[in-house]
Amino acid sequence: MDDSTRKIGRKDYQKLLEPMKRELVGAARWAQVTGARIVVIFEGRDTAGKGGAIKAVSGQLNPRQCRTVALAAPSEREQGQWYFQRYITHLPTRGEIVLFDRSWYNRAGVERVMGYASEAQVEAFLRDAPVFEHMLIADGILLFKYWLACDQDKQEERLAERLEDPLKRWKLSPVDIAAREKYAEYTRAREAMLKATHTTEAPWTLVDFNDQRRGRLTLIRDLLDRLPDTQCSPPEYEFPPLEGKLQPEEFGFIQPIPPFPLS
Repeated sequence: MDDSTRKIGRKDYQKLLEPMKRELVGAARWAQVTGARIVVIFEGRDTAGKGGAIKAVSGQLNPRQCRTVALAAPSEREQGQWYFQRYITHLPTRGEIVLFDRSWYNRAGVERVMGYASEAQVEAFLRDAPVFEHMLIADGILLFKYWLACDQDKQEERLAERLEDPLKRWKLSPVDIAAREKYAEYTRAREAMLKATHTTEAPWTLVDFNDQRRGRLTLIRDLLDRLPDTQCSPPEYEFPPLEGKLQPEEFGFIQPIPPFPLS
């Protein structure tokens, strides 16, 4: 089997991911020490694996430092604002990492394909997005843009799984179901988006997510390799032994509930 198409099992995936987790923790420490501001955009088709990729990046990081932004549909007030305005409030401050689970690129994707934005609005967005991103980068933000790709048969398989699995049903929406018939339209919208917004200072990176585990490894490795040298030693703490006997937890006013039964 071609190595580029070989699927990765769970154990191999965890083994390969483990050293990257340590690198991610080191990168977060570097950002905290240096005050770097990092934005990572995750875009892609429904079911591509954005949520899983974000969890793989953020799973070991301090949630006070690394946060995920997944905005709902704009309110009536937000619809009257400058399009980028509601995203600006979620940008990172010094030492923060922000992961956008979909982003301002909604306008070039779902809003365009599903008819939520006019062609004039889409064209204005495609013209303005590189200018907006230039402003972010000029101010020192490190911006990374990822598109997660999957074939239509994989999308159908994953949508059906969401329909059947009660634990994943919440991921399914009427928009997802309506979008099934518009796979080709999404492809055309993506290509127009890439042509207009793939710039030297804010390039797009496309990652194959037909195998989601392999896709996560590919994305994280790329992200780590594109960050500056993040070698930064953790702080040193003194940890002297406590004097006396270690004490068990004691309760007076309220007692703990019974432990979960194992049989």
